[in-house]
Amino acid sequence: MQSISKRTISPLLKAMISLSRIIILCVIFVSSSYVVNAQVNADTLVANAETVTMSDRINQAFTPFVNGLSRVLFWDAFEAVGLYDSQVYDENGKEVVDANGSPVKAPLKLIVVWLMAGGLFFTFFLRFINLRGFWHALQLISGKYDNHANPGEVSHFQALSTALSATVGMGNIAGVAVAVTIGGPGATIWMIAAGFFGMSLKFAECTLGLKYRRIDASGKVSGGAMYYLKYGLAAKGFPKLGVTLAFLFALMAIGGSVGGGNMLQANQAFEQMAIFFPSLKDDGFWYGIAMALLVGLVIIGGIKSIAKVTSRIVPFMAILYVAASLIIIGMNISHLPDAFSSIWNGAFSADAMKGGFVGVLIFGFQRGAFSNEAGVGSASIAHATAKTKEPVSEGIVSLIEPFIDTIVICTMTALVIIFSGVDTQSGLQGVQLTSAAYGSAISWFPFILLIAVTLFAFSTMISWSYYGLKGFDYLFGNWGERLFGSRRVTDNLFNLLFLISIVIGTSSSLGPVMDFSDMMVLCMAFPNLLGLFFLAGEVKSDLNAYLYRLKNGTLISEKQTNENL
Repeated sequence: MQSISKRTISPLLKAMISLSRIIILCVIFVSSSYVVNAQVNADTLVANAETVTMSDRINQAFTPFVNGLSRVLFWDAFEAVGLYDSQVYDENGKEVVDANGSPVKAPLKLIVVWLMAGGLFFTFFLRFINLRGFWHALQLISGKYDNHANPGEVSHFQALSTALSATVGMGNIAGVAVAVTIGGPGATIWMIAAGFFGMSLKFAECTLGLKYRRIDASGKVSGGAMYYLKYGLAAKGFPKLGVTLAFLFALMAIGGSVGGGNMLQANQAFEQMAIFFPSLKDDGFWYGIAMALLVGLVIIGGIKSIAKVTSRIVPFMAILYVAASLIIIGMNISHLPDAFSSIWNGAFSADAMKGGFVGVLIFGFQRGAFSNEAGVGSASIAHATAKTKEPVSEGIVSLIEPFIDTIVICTMTALVIIFSGVDTQSGLQGVQLTSAAYGSAISWFPFILLIAVTLFAFSTMISWSYYGLKGFDYLFGNWGERLFGSRRVTDNLFNLLFLISIVIGTSSSLGPVMDFSDMMVLCMAFPNLLGLFFLAGEVKSDLNAYLYRLKNGTLISEKQTNENL
């Protein structure tokens, strides 16, 4: 097996590793610098307790942290040094303004650049594994190479469904609508590009997630970025860096799980329910209780229970959403030439190049990158549980995720909005715009969208509960085992915290809290990608060895194995 020593790391990898170290330090420094402000604000609130609610207190305390993280994650270094103007222009070169008359800007955010760099690097470094491995991925998902005697807890398909259910969420509906509204139809092409390059990045992280997993005596699996950061970097001679990055990743996974993977999903699902049933608008608490009970029934059984549910929900909700979208597109098929012309011209025409090309590219790529979570490292936790001895095979399975999430589902949302002809400048935003696009064809289709939104939110919550649980277990599992003789106590503690957070999400308007937790998901990309750059040579070596065995026939299916017995 090839390895990367300190002396043989390429200049490109050295540059990326150095950049990522600086980024992580900036995140920690800037966020920490706001702690004092948070305390001052909290003290002020105490003095005015008579007029301030608990939600206001929490909001005020978290706002400085959100501002600090935003300044780092969404910092536009390129505009800061004068390389380009982030102002969005139309095809005539006029400044684009929003409904309030404010200029629309498309900053090239640091986190987007970081994810773009990772996707491009691994796509070329692994010689377009996103294309070369696609057919084999379908074979693996179909069960051709399954062997139920292999170590692990779930099948290839169940691992894929669990990871997909975590990525397919509100971003596929509301986020895409925002991208098309601001970036125009041309943003669709760049969303697809983000999904395409994200496939290679997803392959790398999920291959390592399974390779460095740990399986206890009972067969329970613990894997993901925490483990390849800790053990993979230790094998390369960087044990302290590995431990630090793994700690940061686990901590961010917990925050992202409770916020972006929980409260945000529950809050948005309830808001959509309240739109269709206004009488429920004051019953967020009880809606949260009901949702928490349903989620609790699933997550109490661990990854096997989660995988069984997601393997049924994901195909259903994907088929439902895509079928409804195709019906809308079919009913507006006469708009086909104009729709595709607007998409192409919005992305590549001479007018686009002169006007809003950069803005279109940024909005499209950003939406795609944020949606499929390639580079974040979260999916590696789910894929680590697959029943296989072949890390590369699970990595190949995982590259289907960005394809389905971004290239299929996000594209369907964009095409529905474009084909329906709904006015993107009407003032409607997010899911309301998508709902209007569906309702323009068939009046009751928004109810289909409501079902999809609810399923997306529910499936995202149960999968992210597992991600957060594994981050919590990594940090506190050993402590719980020493103190109580079992990790079950710490597991139950996290699950309780997760379920309570659902109720908080549906009954409160804790904007800064959810923003902070949602940003934790994006922050996971910094330690994760740094580790991936260190381990890139190892991934490539393992991939080449696997493909050689596949080509010469030594990698045989379970069916062939049984026939030879």
